[in-house]
Amino acid sequence: MADLDKLDDQDYPAYTTGQAANLLGVQEAFLRSLDTADLVRPQRSDGGHRRYSRRQLTLAVRLRELLDEGHALASAARIIGLQDQLTDAETTINDLRAQLDQPPAPNHRPDGS
Repeated sequence: MADLDKLDDQDYPAYTTGQAANLLGVQEAFLRSLDTADLVRPQRSDGGHRRYSRRQLTLAVRLRELLDEGHALASAARIIGLQDQLTDAETTINDLRAQLDQPPAPNHRPDGS
């Protein structure tokens, strides 16, 4: 994968803790606390420094928003988990509905023979 291709990868750990904190408008300690709580686990550089992906930054933003609404960290994590499960279930339902809406194969007969 070319270096520029990595920038399009949602899971590529491109951001240091300082960069991530600046982008999100949070303190570095907030990001470290998410790591300590096992909610956002950044990769580590060879020197042991945290590196965050865009997907992890998105999760951190979602957590921050729920915390700002007054939810405890554990509650915020559970809410996000449930939201993600609901999104996955809705995707599955939509996929199954699309399959049901497709016309039957030409060799398919309604009597099952």
